[in-house]
Amino acid sequence: MSNAEVDPVALRYGAADHGESAPQVDVLSARDVPLGGPRAMTVRRTLPQRARTLIGAWCFVDHYGPDDVADTGGMDVAPHPHTGLQTVSWLFSGEIEHRDSLGSHAFVRPGELNLMTGGYGISHSEVSTTRTTILHGVQLWVALPEEHRYTGRDFRHYVPVPVRVGGAEIRVFLGSLAGDTSTVRTFTPLLGAELVLDPRSTTTLQVNSAFEFGLLVDQGDVRMAGTPLRPAELGYLGAGNDTLTLTNETDTPARAVLLGGTPFEEQIVMWWNFIGRSHEDIVEAREAWQHASDRFGGVDGYDGDRLPAPALPNATIAPRKNPTRH
Repeated sequence: MSNAEVDPVALRYGAADHGESAPQVDVLSARDVPLGGPRAMTVRRTLPQRARTLIGAWCFVDHYGPDDVADTGGMDVAPHPHTGLQTVSWLFSGEIEHRDSLGSHAFVRPGELNLMTGGYGISHSEVSTTRTTILHGVQLWVALPEEHRYTGRDFRHYVPVPVRVGGAEIRVFLGSLAGDTSTVRTFTPLLGAELVLDPRSTTTLQVNSAFEFGLLVDQGDVRMAGTPLRPAELGYLGAGNDTLTLTNETDTPARAVLLGGTPFEEQIVMWWNFIGRSHEDIVEAREAWQHASDRFGGVDGYDGDRLPAPALPNATIAPRKNPTRH
């Protein structure tokens, strides 16, 4: 997925009321952002924003749909580049055709993980298929740590088996939760899982106390450690908790995506589809893409032109790190 938003704005960010014993959960609200390109679709973005750049190594959270492609035209993201990150594609409904410069040609389907690694450089396209009627899902990015940020191109597909804990059905696509572990490699400790919560149910999960967590609500009203979250909101819980309690307050199943990881202490520079450590990293990557360098390779099979990079800002792009939490 391509990021058309190069300067995210500050949005509502705050903590809900808690009793003294309840852990603090901060609520991050979504903003509407066009995907980019002449045939853009709109997504809801909760990460990054000025209040929070990362949750673990998760640095980008886009949430889209349910989108009737007969009305909107669906997704058509032309070939575009990435550096310094992994892309994580997860669908609730629909189907997306993926092509990349590694030579991968795959389909993103509900309940199936597609993970692409673009360390030194990769390019790819994403197009919803003619079999799609309703397109609905999330697109996530993971920042690569310094020692691995120039790693080679890679692509992985994984289908997690659902497991049940209390009133929740869980699909663990990265990391470990509820006794299940994904086989897909990550470069920092991470968790990614889809949770479907039974109506009027409460589920307590055993979690890694070294992790911080984000819960993105897709449907239903969900309480995270006592804090209410509405659809499209992302609840943030800091490290230091070995359990996480989730409650579905509605009469229908609720769905959410749980993201976690150890705090990512490195500062990153994130601009367009590139992650680096300095302004110069971004300038080099942009120039390489604009000049069709071998750094990103080519995408075969896409019917159309690739996305051009936007103009650089008239200022040095500064590194960003999460603000200190008081």
